[in-house]
Amino acid sequence: MRFQRTIVFAPALLTAAGLAAAGMSGCASRPQHNDQLEQARTNVRSLEQDPDAQSAAQQQLRDAHADLQRADDAFDQHRSSEEVTHLAYLADREADTGKALAEEYRAHQQLAKANEERSRILLDARTQEAQRANEQAQNAREQAQRAQGELQKEQQELSDLKTRQTQRGLELTLASDLLFNTGSAELKPGATLQINRLANFMRSNPRARVIIEGYTDTTGTAAHNEQLSQQRAQAVASALETQGVTMDRVQTIGRGQDYPVASNDSSAGRQQNRRVDVIL
Repeated sequence: MRFQRTIVFAPALLTAAGLAAAGMSGCASRPQHNDQLEQARTNVRSLEQDPDAQSAAQQQLRDAHADLQRADDAFDQHRSSEEVTHLAYLADREADTGKALAEEYRAHQQLAKANEERSRILLDARTQEAQRANEQAQNAREQAQRAQGELQKEQQELSDLKTRQTQRGLELTLASDLLFNTGSAELKPGATLQINRLANFMRSNPRARVIIEGYTDTTGTAAHNEQLSQQRAQAVASALETQGVTMDRVQTIGRGQDYPVASNDSSAGRQQNRRVDVIL
């Protein structure tokens, strides 16, 4: 079975044991409980009960329902916990955005009421009330814009990283021609750009966790290659650490020579097999 490096963009904390099991089996068994899914259900239900959601956040409510349904389906169909967590996270973010828009709508309604009463109240009181309503509307608007902007930024960053969705979660393969020479765990200078992008994403998304998997070609003994693959995974982890990513968010695994993505009979194939996969 072919294993590739994946980045799991799931906002919930994945345990090292759970991630390692997902990596060995390709699809984790169904958990009895998923914290991110429960949180998403609660958040979407709260948005449903907001009397202003239908007026101010119809699209966000529909999107949250759709993502939550996809997460529930994935959970019920025994798909991987990483996929369930990722879909539930999207539903949770849409619900947060909808709540912010509903708050903005209420603030505007309050402002309208304040304007209607300006003719019946003293100038000072009228000015203070209108100012408070304006501030609430502005704060709510900024909150909604931040929530939408963060979600769009996160999606763009994933696109820039060229991740792909797999059963284990979001995966990223660092370009093999830029990483290592034969028999070496020292990163080439060309690896800097990809690692910088990954580090930027990790800093921008503090809930993200990664598994870093190292691989080798078949040059040398299997035992040596297993050790070398671990050293390669650790080299990438250390590069992330120098850019401010704490190691409690990173797990490294050496996969050795057993999972080639190309033939080891050619130089080009061996170069592709000297790779590192990242699982978000």
